[in-house]
Amino acid sequence: MPPNYTALFLGNTVGSCTVGGFPSYSINVSSVAQVQLAVNIARELDLRLVIKNTGHDFGGKSTGMGGLSLWTHYMKDWRFYDKYQAVDGSYSGPAFRLGAGIQAFEAFELAKAKNVTVVGGEGKTVGMIGGYIQGGGHSPLTSIYGMAADHVLSMNLVTADGRFITADSKTNSDIFWAVRGGGGSTFGVVTSMVVRAFPQMKVTIMTYNMTTSSTFSPSTFWEAQRAYVDSFEEYADKGFYAYYRIRHVNGQIYHDMNAMVAPNTSESAFRATLAPLFEKWQELGVPFIPFIKEYDNYHDAWKDGFPQEVWTWAMRQASRLIPRENIANATKRAEIFDSIKGVFDEGANLIMFNIRNPPGTDKIDNAVNPAWRDVLMFAIMFVTWQVGDSAEYVTQLNRNLTYEWNPRESDYIEPNWQESFHGWKYKRLLEIKKKVDPWDVFYATNAVGSEAWVLEGTLLGHLPSQNSRLCMR
Repeated sequence: MPPNYTALFLGNTVGSCTVGGFPSYSINVSSVAQVQLAVNIARELDLRLVIKNTGHDFGGKSTGMGGLSLWTHYMKDWRFYDKYQAVDGSYSGPAFRLGAGIQAFEAFELAKAKNVTVVGGEGKTVGMIGGYIQGGGHSPLTSIYGMAADHVLSMNLVTADGRFITADSKTNSDIFWAVRGGGGSTFGVVTSMVVRAFPQMKVTIMTYNMTTSSTFSPSTFWEAQRAYVDSFEEYADKGFYAYYRIRHVNGQIYHDMNAMVAPNTSESAFRATLAPLFEKWQELGVPFIPFIKEYDNYHDAWKDGFPQEVWTWAMRQASRLIPRENIANATKRAEIFDSIKGVFDEGANLIMFNIRNPPGTDKIDNAVNPAWRDVLMFAIMFVTWQVGDSAEYVTQLNRNLTYEWNPRESDYIEPNWQESFHGWKYKRLLEIKKKVDPWDVFYATNAVGSEAWVLEGTLLGHLPSQNSRLCMR
């Protein structure tokens, strides 16, 4: 990587440029035949195979030194079905077949043009059927429709033996179960999926921001936040979704509501629901001016509510799924809130979600992490640094993130990731993995079966390095 983008403690200096943790070879695949050829080459030559869709994975699944990368970004084929029949008779209605490279903004544009709605992520450029759906896929529509993986009706993929297969509830049903939530880069290279479409709907969104100052103290800010979290259960049970951030900016607390999304809700009904919170905030003197608008379709609301985000290359994050019982109970809710505030006060930044899975989704038989079915708060903490910062400083930030602020939870070096990421479903997932990929053609960090492998190098003394060889244990 160019030195300007690489931390000094990695050894890069002016005039040097290395590939780093990126694969040595990359194939811009545009057909199933090309995918099959690449998989066969990797298997027969014992090459590390890396599958990359859009590269949004924070856990290093789409990188790997010395590997052969399959880039599925340009597999953009699609088809709309007015009335798709699921093979088991469980669904009959509108659906899309989406190629591996279709991104969220493209899927939502297609859905608007067909006067329907599809469940997808908030990030504009995230690939719909790559690691997003294969990892479960939470969405601004999850509070009413569940996870994106819940609405996959069929899929096509290339397996480790080079075969091109269809998987659905009747054919290759074990793979169909596993890919819907069991993680990407694990069971095969998915080339397309058929996903259910829902009717078009009205949507109301809200955005705002606030910053502490000489007239708006941190203690008042946290009191306002506590009042908001006290209503999480009510908002989620109405089908609302919220994505917001709390960050350290220029010595102040900066909070922005990226978007609160209220599907099937008019602006007047939304304002009525939020009125008690707004009254409380006005009593506290909270400086905020909410932007609230009703739309007649999901695409336009999503487009305005979730502009393209600017990200950084010098950061690391970890997260927790907080179950309903810990938010619904006032005592537990206060403890959770105080813990999150404490982590922020010690230096972490926060990305927060108010989200639920609707009643009945826990009965859906797929590989989605069971913890998602009872979630009411999704909390992400992250740390950032400058490329010129010392190794000692960055090491301490990363150790705080894993061992002090976020023990035993979602982190790419989480020691019990099988339980954290998959719960009781991991045993079945590993059995399927061994059955369909006995050669371990497909490997990714913290993917099912990856415990059989180890990266030989580390960064900062404790982080597995993608800039090193992948070896069997």
